[in-house]
Amino acid sequence: MKLVLASHNAGKLAELRAILEPAVPNLELIGYDGPEPVEDGVSYLENALIKARAASAHTGLPAIADDSGLAVEILGGSPGIFSARWAGGRDNVENRQLLLKQLADVKPEHRAAAFVCTIALVDAGSEISFTGFWSGSIAHEERGTNGHGYDPVFIPEGFEVTAAELEPEIKNALSHRAEAVSQLITFLNA
Repeated sequence: MKLVLASHNAGKLAELRAILEPAVPNLELIGYDGPEPVEDGVSYLENALIKARAASAHTGLPAIADDSGLAVEILGGSPGIFSARWAGGRDNVENRQLLLKQLADVKPEHRAAAFVCTIALVDAGSEISFTGFWSGSIAHEERGTNGHGYDPVFIPEGFEVTAAELEPEIKNALSHRAEAVSQLITFLNA
């Protein structure tokens, strides 16, 4: 079975291929070379569906796409779907610095947050989604060099270190994306 990953990110393709192909017999995850649709949805699910629908329509094959972000409770779930552009551009350092500034006077007990990842699967008009969460809180300063995005300011529940201080194998086993991918694998193997 061929499945298209609706992303032009070669790193994401390699990562998901390494996870999915050994876990799902006869699966071949292939890259997407078609046009990128405008992600104008108002939720993780809507944006994932926009990408998966476009890739499936372009290739005629089943397609998956994901959308993810950081939801900070005291900010009403923001930055949410705007996580990658929170400071106005696509600069991870600026995004983290803005978030830390916005939470500067917020006490530790009110810094709850969660990473969210929704994966959409579109196949011949059928659509299903899988959502994973990784609960934690926001640190008062950046720490760690592993990972990317908000990892240096996110302290996973049950840890005293940030996601960027965790070994990649630990992070990848516990993350929001790992949870959503696990649900996808279960579905594909059913």
